Amino acid sequence: MTKPNAVPMNDLKRLYQRYEVKIEREVASTLRSGWWLNGAAGKRFAANFAKFVGVSDCILVANGTDALELALRSAVGLNDAHGREVIIAANAGGYASCACWHNDLIPHYVDIEPASQLVSVQSVLEAVSADTAAIVATHLYGGVVNVRAIRTGLAKAGLSHIRIIEDCAQAHGARIGGEMAGSLGDIATFSFYPTKNLGAMGDGGAVLTSDSRLADHVRKLHQYGWSSKYHVGLPGGRNSRMDEVQAAILDVLLPDLNSRNEQRRAILSRFKSATGRRLKFLDGGDGAVAHLAVLLCDDRNAFRTFMKDCGVDTDVHYPVLDCDQAGWAHLPMKGTHNLAISRASIGRLCSIPCYPDMTSDEVEHVCLALGKWEAM
Repeated sequence: MTKPNAVPMNDLKRLYQRYEVKIEREVASTLRSGWWLNGAAGKRFAANFAKFVGVSDCILVANGTDALELALRSAVGLNDAHGREVIIAANAGGYASCACWHNDLIPHYVDIEPASQLVSVQSVLEAVSADTAAIVATHLYGGVVNVRAIRTGLAKAGLSHIRIIEDCAQAHGARIGGEMAGSLGDIATFSFYPTKNLGAMGDGGAVLTSDSRLADHVRKLHQYGWSSKYHVGLPGGRNSRMDEVQAAILDVLLPDLNSRNEQRRAILSRFKSATGRRLKFLDGGDGAVAHLAVLLCDDRNAFRTFMKDCGVDTDVHYPVLDCDQAGWAHLPMKGTHNLAISRASIGRLCSIPCYPDMTSDEVEHVCLALGKWEAM
């Protein structure tokens, strides 16, 4: 068992305690309104989050997985999409893969960059073909894929029509070259799972875009495909809505997102200063937001045992590549034999605590533990 004084991977009670007065006021006001779906709180947060990201439209949905599925369905269309390929990374937890299969699309896996574990731009461009329906750029661990470089490569190849979906579930507020994650592709998706950089106190997701046609498509799909009430205009719709309470909570937390991301970055910087010989933290770029503090370690099991004995929780994000999941072995997929860096990394990844509500003593405790491991 972990020690009683363990530094936890996260402690969401601290987040609530920090914002308790504001959250309770807004939640109570929302409940008293008697309007708990598709109301003022949702409209307010959607407008504020769209402005924060720098796009025109934000459609709130039930969770980040629904967001990916609906965005992908809207981006590729349904008429000629069946059996076509979507280029994705295989190391990002399975969410984009599920979105592909649920839309009768085939995930085409490509390799990653070793230092960031983000999808390799070169690998993406080498994999595109006439069979490619879309590309999902997952901004993993708070780092940002160079979507502009992918766009440039597609243009040079005469393939500018291929849609790019940004998966920003771990990149709220992240930037590259001064541009915000979520504003770089044709359409973007976010999860507001509680542990995210901007997390709800329940589940929630969003699809963002500045393409009015895509926005209109998603708005229809997320409520049964309705063109108007009880009139279905599009096939493939579902019921996927964020409730008003979660929207109200997210709107309370949004103004502090940038400052809390700065706290994450500062904590990760402290950890990096204590390591470098045996442990190597991932580098997601200057605009990364340290959603997770992920390192590469040659003896992960021993390291995790050591950290546990030091009273520091650890985790692994993610222990199995999508293409190696037993339950998906018989589903259609491509690119599984061209993932050298992904396969070399999967057994070395380890996450340690890194969140804005850590105390100074906890950060110092983790640094001391890392330093001891480095000195062994």
